[in-house]
Amino acid sequence: MVFSSFVFLCIFLPAVFLLHCIIPSLKAKNALLIIASLVFYAYGEPVYVLLMIGSSLLNYLFARWAAAGEASRKKVALVFAVVVNIGTLAVFKYSAMLVSTLNSALGVHIPVPEIALPIGISFFTFQALSYVIDVYRGTVEVQKNYFRVLLYISFFPQLIAGPIVKYRDIHEQIEARQPDRDKIARGLRRFICGLMKKVLIANTLGSVADIMFGTATGELSAWSAWLGAISYLFQIYYDFSGYSDMAIGLGLMFGFEFKENFLYPYGANNIQEFWRRWHISLSTWFKEYLYIPLGGNRKGKLRTVINKLIVFFFTGLWHGANWTFVLWGMWHGLFLILETYIPPLKKLPKGLSQLYTLLVVTLGFVVFRADSITYGLGYIGKMFTGFSFSHAAGALALEQLTPWFIVVLLAAIIGCAPIKPLADRCRAGAALLQKTKAQSAVQIALYAAAFAGLLFCLIHLAPGGYNPFIYFRF
Repeated sequence: MVFSSFVFLCIFLPAVFLLHCIIPSLKAKNALLIIASLVFYAYGEPVYVLLMIGSSLLNYLFARWAAAGEASRKKVALVFAVVVNIGTLAVFKYSAMLVSTLNSALGVHIPVPEIALPIGISFFTFQALSYVIDVYRGTVEVQKNYFRVLLYISFFPQLIAGPIVKYRDIHEQIEARQPDRDKIARGLRRFICGLMKKVLIANTLGSVADIMFGTATGELSAWSAWLGAISYLFQIYYDFSGYSDMAIGLGLMFGFEFKENFLYPYGANNIQEFWRRWHISLSTWFKEYLYIPLGGNRKGKLRTVINKLIVFFFTGLWHGANWTFVLWGMWHGLFLILETYIPPLKKLPKGLSQLYTLLVVTLGFVVFRADSITYGLGYIGKMFTGFSFSHAAGALALEQLTPWFIVVLLAAIIGCAPIKPLADRCRAGAALLQKTKAQSAVQIALYAAAFAGLLFCLIHLAPGGYNPFIYFRF
C-alpha cells in the first residue's frame, strides 16, 4: 500500500514541494525527489522498494552494456534486458495465473504461489525496458549517471499508475529544468482537476458499479445490469484519466512536462480511433516496442492480423493476471481487424459510429470488470435479455438513483464529451483574455474554484472511506 490520500495531500506532498522550492541546486532537487519517491513507494511495503531499486540498477547496467561494443554484444545486452524485465514481471504478476491454468487444464494440483503484487510493477518495468531498447536503437544517449536513471524510473507522481513515460521525453528535464510560477500554477490546477475527477466522479459511480457487479447475474435485471455497466464505463475513465491528470499536474509543479494520456476517448468514431485516445502511453508503447518489431502491417494481410492479435493479447494480459483481461484485449483486437477489412464499419454516420464504438467499449469493460469470464458473459446476457417492467426487477437499479448519483452521472457524461467547437472557442477566448485586463479576474476565479474543489475533496477523503484506484493493481 501507499500513503493514504489524506496524508499524501496534507503532509507528504506539501513538505516535498516546499523543500523542492527552497533548495537552489538542481542536483539537490533531484536528490530530494529520489528520496521522496523511495519513501513514497516504500511506505507499507518496504521490501518492494528494493525490487524497484534493483530493477533500475540492472536496467542502468543493461543500457551501458547495450551502448558499448559490437552489434552482437549489444543484442546480447538487449536479450538479457528483455528476459530479466519480462521474467520479473511474470514471476510477480502471472505465476499464480499460470499455475491455476495448468491445474485446471491438466487436472493436477500444483501449489499456487501466493506472491504479493508490487504496486505499479507493470508501469516501472515498461519504463525501464523502453529506456534500454531506446539506447540499443540509438534513439537516446546512454545515461552514465545512475541516479538520473533512478529518478526517471522512481519519480513518484507517475510511479504507481502511469502514464508510462519514455526516457527520451524527459531526460533533458532531469538534467536541466526551470520550474516557474506559471508551470506551478497550471500544474496545481491540473492536479486538483484530476483529484476531483477521481474523488467526486469515479468514486461515486464506482460504488454503484461495485454493487451491480457484486450481484449474482440471476438477481440482475437489464436495468440494473446496464446501470452497472455504464457506471463502470465512466468510473474507469475518470479514475485513470484523473490519476493521469494528477501525475501531469504534479510533474508541472516540479518542472517536468509529461505527454497527455487521454484525449476524449469516448468521443471516438471507431475502435482504432479509441486506441489513439485511450491510455495513449500504453498503446504507443506496444506499437513502438512490439507491433512494429513484429513487422506491423508490412508483411501482408495475414501477418498484420496475427500481429494485431498478439499486441492486444499482451495489452489485455498487461492489465492483470486473469483471463478476463486477455478476453478484453482480444475483443478490441477483433474489432480493430474487422474495421480494417470491413470498411463500412469505419464509414458509418458520425452519431451511429460513436454509438457503435461506445457499445463495443462498454461490453468490453463488462468483461474487464467481471471476476470471471462466465460471470462477464452472463452479465452481458442480462443486459440484452433481462427486461422486465415489474417493480421488483427495477428495484435494485432504482435504489442507486439518488439525486447525487444522477448529478454526478450527468457531469460525467458532459465531462467526457469531445465538444471540439466549444473547446476551440474556449482556447480562443483564453488567448483573447491574455491581451485584456479581464485575464486576472478570470484566472483568480478559476483558481478560487480549484481550491474550493480541493477543500471539498479533502472533506470527502478525511474519513478514509471508499477510495480505490483501479490502476494501482496493474
